Parts: sequence; structure tokens; C-alpha cells
Amino acid sequence: MTALLVPASVQAADAPAGPGARTAAAGEGDRDAELPSEVLDLGNWKLTLPIGENEKPTEIFQPELDDYVKDPYFTVAEDGEAVRFRAPVDGVTTGGSSNPRTELREMESDGGDEIEWSSTDGRHTLTVREAFTHLPEDKPHVVGAQIHGGDDDVTALRLEGSKLYLTEGDTTHHHLITDDYELGTVFEVKYVVEDGEIEVYFNGELETTLEHQDSSNYFKTGAYTQANCENSSPCDDGNYGEVEIHDVKVTHED
Repeated sequence: MTALLVPASVQAADAPAGPGARTAAAGEGDRDAELPSEVLDLGNWKLTLPIGENEKPTEIFQPELDDYVKDPYFTVAEDGEAVRFRAPVDGVTTGGSSNPRTELREMESDGGDEIEWSSTDGRHTLTVREAFTHLPEDKPHVVGAQIHGGDDDVTALRLEGSKLYLTEGDTTHHHLITDDYELGTVFEVKYVVEDGEIEVYFNGELETTLEHQDSSNYFKTGAYTQANCENSSPCDDGNYGEVEIHDVKVTHED
């Protein structure tokens, strides 16, 4: 199994310790940063939040996103080195999911239109340096990054308690990266999509290769809590999934 990086500070002490081309690049950490855009380059993203109307969550687009902060869901971490993404179990969801999210969705270079790209044409890469920092009660499951295609996810990075998995379609436990992940541990995950294949790297080591041919793909990253009020208690905003992102970079090459 892949060696993990040194744990960073954990946001919530009550979280269970164990269970619990076009380019968009991240900036350096800034202890004086007040806006997430001062930590990460958000030019090629839109943000979906767990607030708003039922099945119509609030979405923030560019250029508004560059000046946007929403505590506690989307804000700069206390050390100024990362952006916090938090999604409580009682949060508003999209029409296609019963679970809440605070998540970035890849957009065109100006941030105005949703991007889609083919897994068989060009080379497409997402690199994220992040840490899971809090898990919901009863069902401690959170997704930190994913490739989406059409109406469903293609593969996702999913933490269940202390077990960190890569999924493949509906196969939730396609590949186990580690069974002893500790909350707050910063790591790097990298997706490389080319010639109908997806290579997934964890801390620089190839973990799995998936076959995938589709023309409607895009990257997502943030906190996609895999729990809601039907399977996790208490049903309030103090019960949540959380991820801190330190760096994010997307490239598309012909």
C-alpha cells in the first residue's frame, strides 16, 4: 500500500481519528488569505453548495467565484494553506443525488460554460493535493475527487472510515489504496486520461488503470458527503463531511 504524507492539522477534534494546453493551477498558501481564490486558482471552475432550494442548490460561477466565501462551507482553512469544503448531512442536494456536496465542477477556460472532453482524444489530467478532515456520523463516507461522465461518476476517490478507495462506476470498492488513513493526512491524487484509459496515481504511485471511452467527461473535486439525514444522525449542520484542498491543477493537451 502507498505510504501517506505527514498529517496536517485536523479541523474538527470530534471527528473519528481513523474512521473518520488549458491549465488551472493552485497558488501558494497565504496565511493572510481571506478568500479561497487567494489560495487556489478558481478560474476554470464553478462551485456547488449544500444550500438553496430543494434539488436546486446554490451555484457560484466566475467571475463571482473569485470574490466568494461562505463560512463554514467554503472558506480558507485556519492556517491559510488550504481551502475548506464542508457539506452537512442536512444540506440541499442536486436532483440527481440524495447526498449533499460542496464541490468544484470543471468549466471552460473563462469559467462561463461547462466543459466536456473525450477520454479517447487528447490527454486530460487532474492533480489534487488535499486531506479529508471530518466524516459524518453513522455513515462516515466522503468523496474528495472524481471524474464524471454523462449522468454518472466514472471513478471517484472515496474515504469510508479509515479505508480509502478508488471506485469504478457502481463498483464502490474497485481498489483499496489504504486501510489506515488518518484524518488530516495530506496526499496527492492524480488522474491521467488518454487513449481510452484512466490512470490513477496516489502520492506518485500508479494505483489502477481503468478502461473508459466517453466524450462527455469532466473533473470534480471538493467534499461530496456520501450520507444524509436518512442514514446519519444527528440531522443538522454539525454532522458533516469535510475536505481541505491545498493545490489543484487541471491540464488538457491535444
